[in-house]
Amino acid sequence: MNLKEVKQRIASVKNTQKITSAMKLVSSAKLRRSQAAIEAMCPYREKLDEMLHYALGSVNDVKNAYTEAREVKRVAIIPVSSDTGLCGAFNSNVARLTQETIEKYRTLGASVEIFPVGHKIEAAVKKMGLVSSDLSLQRHPSLQYISVASAAKELMRRFISNEIDCVEIIYTRFETASKQSPVCETLLPLSLPDVNEDMRYREFIVEPGADALLSSLIPKVVSLHLYSALLDSLAAEHSARMIAMQTATENAEDLISELTLEYNKGRQQAITNEILDIVSGSSGMQ
Repeated sequence: MNLKEVKQRIASVKNTQKITSAMKLVSSAKLRRSQAAIEAMCPYREKLDEMLHYALGSVNDVKNAYTEAREVKRVAIIPVSSDTGLCGAFNSNVARLTQETIEKYRTLGASVEIFPVGHKIEAAVKKMGLVSSDLSLQRHPSLQYISVASAAKELMRRFISNEIDCVEIIYTRFETASKQSPVCETLLPLSLPDVNEDMRYREFIVEPGADALLSSLIPKVVSLHLYSALLDSLAAEHSARMIAMQTATENAEDLISELTLEYNKGRQQAITNEILDIVSGSSGMQ
């Protein structure tokens, strides 16, 4: 490249660096809001888990339609991705895990129904040649529990009516600002937590009864599980985008340094050539 092209390239990279730096700041702010939403949900989740443990400690044998494990012939898979890109391997990891899960159930002879959440996974599912179903579940920053509970209610209705035998949710779990892990978890049938022996031997008076309480609590647990997964996915997306933009900004800085060095070398070479021309011309005149 000549000096003019190098100079234009430096200016272009600097403009890109400004964009990536701004996107990093935006993602950082969105990550803080997502973390705040997760923290606000924690007291409700802890209290719900406590009530579930108390209810489980009051019954000897739990028999609930939502916990019934049966032969899996029809499975519903809910993969969760982002709506936009520029977040590293966030979406590709979810797409790969989704494909592996589909192949696993097909190997077992089960039919698979896909409920993608997020534009990127919708495109990936279409590229796989699969037909997706609509769960009317929109993933966006202003995610509301009431809409998630409505979607969970529809899944539970289909599970109870034996339209599906298992519900798997694939999402990216937010662990720290620098670590996210794609996971596949079973939403239905619900796996109940173990109750320690100290709590099991306590005497609880439950009205109208432990079974009725469990029938009320378990749907809330399922809805909260789905809501938690979506919140985790949102936080993980912003974290992944923040890291990707930080890496892009650092790479732009390195590229600017290399181009500046190349520009300075080219400029110095041009000056040297001009000096040589002047000296050579002066010698010829003598």
